[in-house]
Amino acid sequence: MTGAAAAPGSQWYDADAGPLVRPYAMTGGRTRPGPSNVRFDLIALVVVDERTPPDAEESLLGPEHRTLLALCRCETQSVAELAADADLPVGVVRVLLGDLLEAGHVKVSSPVPPARLPDERILREVIEGLRAL
Repeated sequence: MTGAAAAPGSQWYDADAGPLVRPYAMTGGRTRPGPSNVRFDLIALVVVDERTPPDAEESLLGPEHRTLLALCRCETQSVAELAADADLPVGVVRVLLGDLLEAGHVKVSSPVPPARLPDERILREVIEGLRAL
């Protein structure tokens, strides 16, 4: 261990590691987001809902919830970006986002499934048609 001497009985705590909170403690033991079981893809975009007042019920939220809200206020971010910026596991971020979504603090836009994207052949024809103009 580096730094200050360890306090008696704290042999399993490293001062350099910072506060240690297990993921299940952040989510209250939950592994799925909310009762609606909404699925958050890694590339789903999250934005703060503008209709919600800035400090509405935020005092009832945990510190991780508030961190995610602060990150979303700066700019629209994907679930993967939020997990990286908040330094939280993706599973935890998904559960916390489910809480924020149900409380009306955020809006989530899901990515378009590949099956619903236009065919590459059609896109090439459109490009060729535009070039012909």
